[in-house]
Amino acid sequence: MNHPGYKIHKKTFIKTIVKQRYLILMVLPFLIWIIIFKYLPLWGWLMAFQDYRPKAGMGIFDYPFVGLKHFIALFQDPMFYNVMGNTLAMSFMQLIFGFPLPILFAILLNEVKSIKFKKLVQTSTYLPHFVSWVIVAGLFTTLLARDGIVNEMLLLIGAIKEPISFLALPRWFWGICTSAEIWKELGWNSIIFLAAIAGIDPTLYEAAKVDGASRWQSIKHITIPGIISTILVILVLDIGWIISIGFEKQYLLGNSIVQDYSKVLDLYILDYGIKLGRYSFGTAIGIFKSVVSIILLFFANQLAKRWNGQTVI
Repeated sequence: MNHPGYKIHKKTFIKTIVKQRYLILMVLPFLIWIIIFKYLPLWGWLMAFQDYRPKAGMGIFDYPFVGLKHFIALFQDPMFYNVMGNTLAMSFMQLIFGFPLPILFAILLNEVKSIKFKKLVQTSTYLPHFVSWVIVAGLFTTLLARDGIVNEMLLLIGAIKEPISFLALPRWFWGICTSAEIWKELGWNSIIFLAAIAGIDPTLYEAAKVDGASRWQSIKHITIPGIISTILVILVLDIGWIISIGFEKQYLLGNSIVQDYSKVLDLYILDYGIKLGRYSFGTAIGIFKSVVSIILLFFANQLAKRWNGQTVI
């Protein structure tokens, strides 16, 4: 016999579903997309514990299990540690420089009084996000070429005596990749912070102005505290993705001269896993990335909880 409270809860739940049916219908396509492309492929993780070689007539459960063989091979490969070093170095550079700049940009843009100028700046900084990495890499390659505009400007002001091959300098590669990422995503990443600033009660600024507060004081005591929760959420999520920085910019901007600095984890999977037909090895690396990302996410969440008393997950 069902408890009376269960029936009341069931009716309330059904009413909520009916009331929010349009919102649910809007979310449904994205939910289906996540299930198909994010959760169903998890079956493929079995390959990391098998000697998988695609053969006609064989299912994924027909291959022999080899335990942790591919994980052991991964941790015994010296190349893996070089690749991890490059991945972490570029990720931390992106976190140190690429994370605070959109916040600063959003705060400064919020202080602009001219609506037309503000919209012009917003549009011009959002556009690079929609440009493919192929075009961005081509642009940076042209700018940084020996006969590019960067070398011409440096020669003009007397900073250098002869052109520099920037993309042929291994130690400069991390900085070039980070700069390209910041230029491409600065405007787009600032959108969420602009939205958070827009949600701050305008009467707080009016009261501060009446009290004689300067713009800097208003930013320090109203704007930043007002968006601190958003900053923490984005920071925690960025830390969780710290070893999943992709491979497009490294692949397109890299060359044989800088390969010791340009090869990251995703390129390692591509070159030493998929291209060589080592699908089990590549899957093992993917599992390693997922596990590390989850650990970092929970670690960052606990730090946020201790520092500000708020949690993301």
